Amino acid sequence: MKLIIAAIKPFKLEEVREALTAIGVRGMMVTEIKGFGSQSGHTEIYRGAEYAVNFVPKVKLELVVSASMVDQVVETIAKTAKTEKIGDGKIFVLDVESALRVRTGEMNDEAL
Repeated sequence: MKLIIAAIKPFKLEEVREALTAIGVRGMMVTEIKGFGSQSGHTEIYRGAEYAVNFVPKVKLELVVSASMVDQVVETIAKTAKTEKIGDGKIFVLDVESALRVRTGEMNDEAL
C-alpha cells in the first residue's frame, strides 16, 4: 500500500476528484492548506495598499491505494491538476505499513 499526498490548486479539486473516482479510487482526505515553493508568494493590492501574500492557498489530497494503482493515480492527478502555470503543485508517494478499517476490523488492502 502507498500513501499519495498531492498539493494542488483549489479550483482543480473537483476535476481531480472526478478523475480519480473514474479510475476506481474509493476515498480520499482533503485539507485546505497554505504554503509556498518556487512561487514564493506574490503581492496584491487591497483598498489601494499593496501587501505581500507569502503563503499561497492550496488543497492537500491524501489517498492510500494499493501498490498496483500508484502509477495510474499519480498520472491522473498530474494530468488533471496541470495548468502549465507556476504553482501547479507537488505529488509525494510514501509506503504505508498497515491499515485498519475501524468498523469491521479489516486489515491492509481489504481496509481500503
